[in-house]
Amino acid sequence: MKYNWQHPNWPNFVYQPQAGQAAHSQFTLNAGKLTGKVSMLEKSDQYDAYLELMVSEAISTSAIEGEILDRASVRSSLKNHLGMTLPPERIIDPKVLGISALMMDVRKNINQSLSKATLCQWHKMVLPEGGVLHQPLIGEYRQSLEPMQIVSGPIGYQQVHFEAPPATELDSQMAIFLEWYNNTAPIIGEPEKMPCTQRAALAHLWFESIHPFDDGNGRIGRAIAEHAIGQGLGQPPLLSISSAVELDRSTYYEQLHQASLADTNLDVTRWVEYFSTVISLAQVNAGENIAFVLGKAQFWDTHRNTPMNDRQKKLIKKMLDAGKDGYVTGINAKKYQNMTRCSRATATRDLTDLYKKRVLAKLPGSGRNTRYGVLLPNPTQEPVYGQTQNDNEFDI
Repeated sequence: MKYNWQHPNWPNFVYQPQAGQAAHSQFTLNAGKLTGKVSMLEKSDQYDAYLELMVSEAISTSAIEGEILDRASVRSSLKNHLGMTLPPERIIDPKVLGISALMMDVRKNINQSLSKATLCQWHKMVLPEGGVLHQPLIGEYRQSLEPMQIVSGPIGYQQVHFEAPPATELDSQMAIFLEWYNNTAPIIGEPEKMPCTQRAALAHLWFESIHPFDDGNGRIGRAIAEHAIGQGLGQPPLLSISSAVELDRSTYYEQLHQASLADTNLDVTRWVEYFSTVISLAQVNAGENIAFVLGKAQFWDTHRNTPMNDRQKKLIKKMLDAGKDGYVTGINAKKYQNMTRCSRATATRDLTDLYKKRVLAKLPGSGRNTRYGVLLPNPTQEPVYGQTQNDNEFDI
């Protein structure tokens, strides 16, 4: 007996009743504040606030699994789903299309129960067919009689971190999980059966412990956690759990590993406390995203009549579309020159003009190589720093 699913009391997790309570109380308080802030935005800005969070979740949940998606493509795909672009923009990458569809489906069906059919449909979204040599089984629970193991290290020196239940047990294991998940869902007008942060923590751990699919379990497991939070709130969640996880991925994996071992006697107090804290952190990040969206709206309102040429407009739009964390070191004349295919003199003149018009702000410590960030009018929001970590994004 090495893993939690091998324990004789599986899947009867135990944890201290107060586990994660402080984080949940803060979460509940902040949820009301965030909803209030979003409700004060114009309808188009409300869409933009949800869009920013879905983009962050799609990018981060994929990055955790080693897949780097183009942010602009994810944003465009989600805008298509929301009807924000007419006609819809053409997106080629099937992974972008799939993860965007998952983000929308989780949020559109917050009040729906989970079923095997739902999870298998999500799996088809996460793992579009084609493009890999050894294609995993898609849209079905795994069937291979080979052990499903999570390993690390070079071949010959691999370390097994976890082994999931055999394929022959998956239907019964998942049926029990789904019955628990749907039976613990909140019912309008009735007392809450379980704090939604605790329910999300248990659901995520339980699903990851079963590991029902050949691949894509992490992304679907985090989607389940967001679904649980949304059910607790009665609306799509204003947060991105994966963005918070990605800030300290190693701790996330270590906490999952420790909670998956049988020697814990299925006591998952530490896991519930940890994951509840992650959810609260995700909520704080969401508040910053909403402040950024408000800052963008105020920026365009302030500069509605500010003269800008097409090159300058392209720069500002690209910087703001990258989100609050998209830019880290600022834009300089050389990057602007590469982006717009203009001369060095024109780049310097354009940037200086935007600075004088208080569209851009000089970043500290730039020295002779002056760098700029967008100057948002919201006094609580730092300027948006200019150059993305992927220089190729400026190759138009």
